[in-house]
Amino acid sequence: MLAPTESWPRPASAWWMVALLFLAGICSVIDRAILNMVVDPVRHDLGIGDGAISLLQGLAFGLFYAFMGLPMGLAADRLSRRNLLTGGIALWSIATVGSGLAAGFGQLFTARLLVGLGEAALGPCAISLIADLFPADRRGRPISIYMMGQALAQGLGMGFTGLILAKATAGAFATWPLLGGLAPWRVVFVLSGSIGLLVVLAMLSTREPERRGSQGHVVVPSMAESASWFWANKSVLAPLYLGFAVCFIAAYGGAAWQPTMLMRGFGVTPQFVGQWLGPLSMLFSAIGPLLGGWLVDRSMQAGKPMLRFTLLSFMPLLALPSTLAVLAGDARLAAFIVATGNAVYAVCGTLMFATLQSIVPPRMRGTSIALTLVMNTLLGAACGPLLVASATNGLLGDPAKVGWAIALVAGPSVMLGAGLFALGRRGALRSQA
Repeated sequence: MLAPTESWPRPASAWWMVALLFLAGICSVIDRAILNMVVDPVRHDLGIGDGAISLLQGLAFGLFYAFMGLPMGLAADRLSRRNLLTGGIALWSIATVGSGLAAGFGQLFTARLLVGLGEAALGPCAISLIADLFPADRRGRPISIYMMGQALAQGLGMGFTGLILAKATAGAFATWPLLGGLAPWRVVFVLSGSIGLLVVLAMLSTREPERRGSQGHVVVPSMAESASWFWANKSVLAPLYLGFAVCFIAAYGGAAWQPTMLMRGFGVTPQFVGQWLGPLSMLFSAIGPLLGGWLVDRSMQAGKPMLRFTLLSFMPLLALPSTLAVLAGDARLAAFIVATGNAVYAVCGTLMFATLQSIVPPRMRGTSIALTLVMNTLLGAACGPLLVASATNGLLGDPAKVGWAIALVAGPSVMLGAGLFALGRRGALRSQA
């Protein structure tokens, strides 16, 4: 007698959830990145310097986002993911609105902390939900759609911010309740957070899917066992983790200050940044994941798993031009050069995660990815923007030279990252000998 066919949610319901996860991913990236487009208005309005701005860009958001990732993953395994995610979206959206109403640095710092806390729920819940909405042989497309939303969001955020700033400056919201008396940069935060609250309402129309049972009993290793395995393989893993985190010092430091570099160094407006850097960032952010996935597949099809280590060893160097955009003679060319870095960092991320999956035991993959999140956030998101600000003010002493500060921080970072990846490749070759 045939076993009963496993029942899955209706396609319409499953894809509606994917659409909302796609929108939530876009909202999350836009809400965390708005600050990068309004650095100078925020500085002037709140009376703070570039150093304080860098703390808002990095540490304030990254503190909870990094350390709450693992607890949120554990919660997603035990609680209703739909409710947990809905609460997370509501929290970060309300905090984004609060960012626009902040009266000083302390209030804005607190709001950014809460944005990071809310967004920490998105990744664990989204991937887990998709796994229970689609059979294993049909999960690739919905996962790629969810990931693509986040890849495109940086460019969408620039376009959205530039548009709202232009409209607000022209008085388009002067008669709107709450928005009428706000500075343009505050209007952007309030409207963006309000859009997230619409996604919250839409999430209430969804249902928590049934959890799919796993075949067999998987023993989760203790922390001591995991630590012992990681220590035994430190010659490979330590350079990989450090190399990836150092590369993202360049990625986060550049992303935080490149819009400001265009405005200060080339005299363009936020609207120009939205119209040029926004679409270009979207283009290269879409190319990166596709190219990274193709390279991973090709390395496996060729039977050369070490090829991923080789690609990692030189791929960061392709981001060097984006770190030197300050040398471009034209703002449009500078925007194009800056945007190319998005593709390079996306390829590095794809290669890194694929490499970890191939060398880390299945029962430790969650720990390996969580460690990546913590290191990238603390070194990349927290230190990258701060190092650029420190170089701008402390070393160069001129806010207009932020482009040179990016070059001084990001250029050596990608070269060091490439060197560390090469060191990891050497450790992997020795372990196979």
